[in-house]
Amino acid sequence: MRLPDPALVVLVGASGSGKSSWAEQRYRAQEIVSSDGLRGVVGSGPHDLDASADAFALLDTIVSARLGRGLTTVVDTLGLDAERRVAWRTAAAEAGLPAVVVLLATDEAVCRRRNAARDRPVPAPALARQLRSVRDARTALDLEGWDQVVRVEHESAPPEPPVAPTPAAGEDRTTSQGLRLVLQVSRFPWGEDPLAWLTGIAGAADEAGFAGLAVMDHLIQIPQVGRAWEPIPEPWVTLGALAGLGTGLDLGTLCTPVTFRPAGVTAKAAATLSALTGGRAFVGIGAGWWEREHAAYGLPFPTARERLDELERAIVTLRALWARGTKAYADDEVSLPETTCYPRPAGPVPVIVGGSGERRTLRIAARLGDACNVRAGDPEVLRHKIGVLRDHCADVGRDPADVAVTVLDLPVVGRDRDDAWRRVERHRGRTAAAAYAAQTHAGTVADHRDRYAGLAAEGVSTVFLATRDLDGPDDVLDLAGLTA
Repeated sequence: MRLPDPALVVLVGASGSGKSSWAEQRYRAQEIVSSDGLRGVVGSGPHDLDASADAFALLDTIVSARLGRGLTTVVDTLGLDAERRVAWRTAAAEAGLPAVVVLLATDEAVCRRRNAARDRPVPAPALARQLRSVRDARTALDLEGWDQVVRVEHESAPPEPPVAPTPAAGEDRTTSQGLRLVLQVSRFPWGEDPLAWLTGIAGAADEAGFAGLAVMDHLIQIPQVGRAWEPIPEPWVTLGALAGLGTGLDLGTLCTPVTFRPAGVTAKAAATLSALTGGRAFVGIGAGWWEREHAAYGLPFPTARERLDELERAIVTLRALWARGTKAYADDEVSLPETTCYPRPAGPVPVIVGGSGERRTLRIAARLGDACNVRAGDPEVLRHKIGVLRDHCADVGRDPADVAVTVLDLPVVGRDRDDAWRRVERHRGRTAAAAYAAQTHAGTVADHRDRYAGLAAEGVSTVFLATRDLDGPDDVLDLAGLTA
């Protein structure tokens, strides 16, 4: 059972129904607002009924403040007062958050048995009234306008995410959801031994069941990832080092700008990588976008139109040089007196066109690419981009099935919900916590598997996964459940 997040979640159930346990198994302590807990804050303890008025006033203040910040808020009270429920639901609507009510419809005998075992049991007549109110609420909740009504008949813990088995050599590394997951390494906190760090990361990715490993192609670390003086290695040299490890990982760039190297040099590098890996190379390629690194390294930075023109020519050149034979090649875009490129690739080298520009980039992908790569981001935006790509395929006479859709995903992945939010606080900077969590889809491995199932349903074939918390091999192994 997956509930919207962020959201208002109101629990409804009698004493002993398991509301608090249900909430504690699924949410952080900071997200749960408990009337019993607040009685202990403003009164002598959680059972101090004389403090109820002050406790509920404080509860309403906390709920309002959290909803106003767009944060998930779980209201842990009996939830049997319809007027209070409506007030909380209205507050959620005003904050723009979905409102969910969870009815703990635990067997009445179980509630009585649990209540009797407590140090301070609820008097039997009071519990009987609660149980009658729960029965009445079964119908009332459907009429109150909640975005979602969840009935829990038996209290149970959320399922543990699956752990990916160590892949066998040559095994197809498609997940049970029909996706291939490629680890994109964008940060390199490798300390005094860069090669050992890289080796550890690649080995962990292989063990965790990733289908491949990609590196960015930048000359200066980009501000979206780190600071300019942090290391960002040359990708083809880096991939060459990883090729010697004997893993089952596909290796390549995401993405190589056409402005950095002549296309023929990129073709040579990729062909060599393919030969060294037995055919496990790919090329992510794009028009380039960051003027600063071009200026710093003395490279021209043409206009966007010129860079996109060069992107088309580059892909044609790659394919010409990788083709069989050494004959001359010429068309309207590229003229080569010979196509002598040895070693030949050991297998097909997929060309992944990076970028989501609808007029030119996606059309180039439709005409010349094996795949296009766009940001995972908003599902509606992704759905629209896929539609544009398919329209371009139709225009150029190409089967849309021949152009795979891949996405770059930049999530926050925590070991549990508390850990995910610790990472949000570590990285959000001045961005509001709820906004940063939404941007990065902050959650557990199980949460992201649910999201990836949605991506697969939209036609995505590969997820390039990059996290800001990739400090060492253990961080890679923590992601293993995603590849199952």
